Amino acid sequence: MKTKAFRAAFPFTVPVLTGYIVLGIAYGIILSSKGYSFLWAAFTSIFIYAGSMQFVSLSLLAAGFHPLYACFMTLMVNTRHLFYGISMLSKFRGTGKKKPYLILGLTDETFSLLCSAKAPEGVDQGWFMFFITLLDQIYWVTGSVLGNLLGSLISFNTKGIDFALTALFIVIFINQWKSTNNHIPVLIGLSASIACRLIFGASNFIIPSMVIILTLVTVFQKKIESRNT
Repeated sequence: MKTKAFRAAFPFTVPVLTGYIVLGIAYGIILSSKGYSFLWAAFTSIFIYAGSMQFVSLSLLAAGFHPLYACFMTLMVNTRHLFYGISMLSKFRGTGKKKPYLILGLTDETFSLLCSAKAPEGVDQGWFMFFITLLDQIYWVTGSVLGNLLGSLISFNTKGIDFALTALFIVIFINQWKSTNNHIPVLIGLSASIACRLIFGASNFIIPSMVIILTLVTVFQKKIESRNT
């Protein structure tokens, strides 16, 4: 049963494989340039496993670790995962011991796959989702470790390599824009981010923009839901 589910899940994860290997290598190289070994790359990719927050954590490590600030920043950067989790409650029901890992591994790309991919006939849905999640994380861990080892062996200028994450966000933004006719949430997020960037500056705009976005989405929730129907 597990083997059959693994074979069914793998083809769905190939697009994530190409993206995560490249992004993971970029993360690993930057981590190596800051003096951290491949063990750091492996452990952060296993236990944090949040691409955007892992890149942000590099600056947190460089500035000196502050637990409360790190916790709050993680919540702000990954607030969207709260909504991912809520929307997957019904899908994860009945998955038993696999459920905690399915929750841990719910990244942007894995969420997209689990929402759209269905297990073929005769394949257990729980194991099918489990292997999609596991394979995606394996790709990310592998890319991170490879990038770190590469960065430790070859010395080169890493300036601009972290733009890989920005490029990923642009792709996700375009994909979300094309996938729906309701652009209110996107416009709220974009407008609030630009306004806060201009008002508070590059170093301090994330938290106020997230507060404004959450407030506006709550205020206009009924209008947003009516546009989705």
